[in-house]
Parts: sequence; C-alpha cells; structure tokens
Amino acid sequence: QVQLVESGGGLVQAGGSLRLSCAASGIIFSNTPMGWYRQAPGKQRELVALIRSGGSTNYADSAKGRFTISRDNSKNTVTVALQMNSLKPEDTAVYYCWASTTRAYWGQGTQVTVSS
Repeated sequence: QVQLVESGGGLVQAGGSLRLSCAASGIIFSNTPMGWYRQAPGKQRELVALIRSGGSTNYADSAKGRFTISRDNSKNTVTVALQMNSLKPEDTAVYYCWASTTRAYWGQGTQVTVSS
C-alpha cells in the first residue's frame, strides 16, 4: 500500500521557521520526482517545491531564498523535507506531499499557520 505521511506543520509567528517531513513508502519512489504543494483557503493548489531523483530542484517564486527542499533515499522509505524559513502570513495553507510515478500520489496534508 502506498503511503505518504506528512509531519511538522503547526502555528508559528511571522519570521519563524518550520520543517515539514514526508515519508513515502509502499512503492519505489527513489527514482521519481517528489515535492510539496500548498492550498490556501479559496485558492488553487500550487506547487511550492519539487526535487528530482538526481537532486535537482525547482521552487515557486514565492519560496525562492526562503524554503529548501531535500530528500533522503533509503532502502524502503524515501523522506522528503521542506525547510521553511522567514515565514510570512501568506504562507498559511495546507501543505501536501506529492510524488509522481505513472500517477500522482498525495499525502493527507498538514496545516501551516503563520501569524502576523
């Protein structure tokens, strides 16, 4: 069974930091791109950052310079982390872990709330 399990969301003041983590298991994700999307109330889900199997990355303009995505490929579980620094109230959203093989897989989402 494929699972993407997220952790690390929460409430933080503007300027603070959070680290999100996603553990992917149940299928071989080590060779697939993975990343993080977010969805704020009333808005469409948007890509925040992605990382390919070789380590190359892409970031949304809003995340550049503040967020860092990383991955750790182990034998049975791939972990993808998103380090978020200098958080702003507009970063408030539900953050979803994502992985893509022949189809997209999503985690259950974790709430990030940044207070001003």
